[in-house]
Amino acid sequence: MGSTFILFMPNLINSRSVFIVVPAYNESTSLQLVVHQLLANGYTPIVVDDGSAKSLKPFVPTASAFFIRHKVNLGQGAALQTGISFALEKNAAYIVTFDADGQHDAKNINELLQTLIETNSDVVLGSRFMKGSVHNMTGKRKRLLKLARYINYFFSGLLLTDAHNGLRVMTHAAAKKIQLRENRMAHATEILSQIKKNKLKYIEAPATVLYTDYSRQKGQTVWSSFRIFFDILLNKVFK
Repeated sequence: MGSTFILFMPNLINSRSVFIVVPAYNESTSLQLVVHQLLANGYTPIVVDDGSAKSLKPFVPTASAFFIRHKVNLGQGAALQTGISFALEKNAAYIVTFDADGQHDAKNINELLQTLIETNSDVVLGSRFMKGSVHNMTGKRKRLLKLARYINYFFSGLLLTDAHNGLRVMTHAAAKKIQLRENRMAHATEILSQIKKNKLKYIEAPATVLYTDYSRQKGQTVWSSFRIFFDILLNKVFK
């Protein structure tokens, strides 16, 4: 019975009610392909152009996707909140956060949705370190993310296998309870804190994250990781 239920799980979800929030800043290299992959899988992308040097609108050339532009660069956290709020206004049944640099696999979304329904969870967090996940990160980055797990745990109370994976799936009700105030990269820890605070049922699920030369250039450095730590610390002190 269990396997039969999973087999027919996709039929329980209208894919057009699944809105994918894609925060983007100067992502002209990868954005168009990301949007087309999401559309090919039947989802509704919401691209939030976070004040890019040149508008990313030409790379979202379809009426099947929504495009929102911040006049100035506010940060990924602010872009995510803009997209989540818009998806809620559109009465999205499920909201997914998805990176614009091409490192995520759109096929994972359906797998995470299945996990959400099967476990009756509020939020599913993608993980690069669970059995069944796929990644090609360097040893140095892997060690950095392992350390970040414990920093996240200290500030959020959630000890996960993966600290900063941008692939997440949440229900409409859960998304309404998450209000991001951290405009920049510290939002990743803030999301976990709000999951804990609001007693949302969460689970991790394996995800594929494949880095290209382009996405590595856009990724976090050791220095940017320290900046995230201090942003979290300051938010905790002055909250």
